Amino acid sequence: MKRLLNIELQKLWSNRASKVLIFTYFILLSFIALLASVNFKIIGIDFRLADQGIFNFPYIWHFNTYIAAVLKFFLAVVIVSMMANEYTYGTLKQNLIDGLSKKEFIASKFYTVLLFAFSSTVFVFIMSLILGYSFSSYTEFSIVATDLSYIAAYFIKLAAFFAFCLFAGIFIRRSAFAIGFIFVWWIAEGIIRGVLRWKVFNDGEIVDKIMGFFPLESMTNLIKEPFTRFQAYKALETQMSGIQNIKYYGTHWYEYIIALFWLGFFVYISYRILKKRDL
Repeated sequence: MKRLLNIELQKLWSNRASKVLIFTYFILLSFIALLASVNFKIIGIDFRLADQGIFNFPYIWHFNTYIAAVLKFFLAVVIVSMMANEYTYGTLKQNLIDGLSKKEFIASKFYTVLLFAFSSTVFVFIMSLILGYSFSSYTEFSIVATDLSYIAAYFIKLAAFFAFCLFAGIFIRRSAFAIGFIFVWWIAEGIIRGVLRWKVFNDGEIVDKIMGFFPLESMTNLIKEPFTRFQAYKALETQMSGIQNIKYYGTHWYEYIIALFWLGFFVYISYRILKKRDL
């Protein structure tokens, strides 16, 4: 494993564009901390986001992982380019000539995907702890440990999405087209949702359950939007409508299973494509 990871990291480190994207990604993750100093002025009243509870435990685990997941596309570009460059520069063929099997080659990419997901998860975890202990009104261990499942969900979400990007890079073999393929897939899932919602079913809950089996949607379901969970939003909602909607923000066990299935599927299908393809 260490040998295969070293091979991939050397390739990434020798590519200037990949280094820039990786550094940019982690720098942008750090910008979440800047939300603590953001001030808004509404109806002549100044208020700071950090004072409104967005960094309170345990809400911070949900909020930070959701925001950080939005930035995953920076590493997605790195992964797609990492695979496309193998074909462009002929390093894939050279690796195979040097004795690396196709199974080891896919394993090296998979380990890199897991390393990216793990590094990002650790970074978000540490940053959330620092922000939480700096601004949270509740720092008891029992409260801090609540909702830590969002960290696990974040790791699985990133690993599954990066595996999908790996598949796109192997299947398409060109960075720009592979990224376009990912975008088109995302649009296709949205169109399917619309057709099911407006042409097939009238029940949104049924549509949500069906869409939960689709790749990108299953990854999205691991961390649901946190904004309507925010106390300020709930107070405004209750004030305007008199009714507070009840929504489940956690992750069901089967949602983990579905995402893990797609993670394994995309890695396996990538290997099958590489195995059958004439290089």
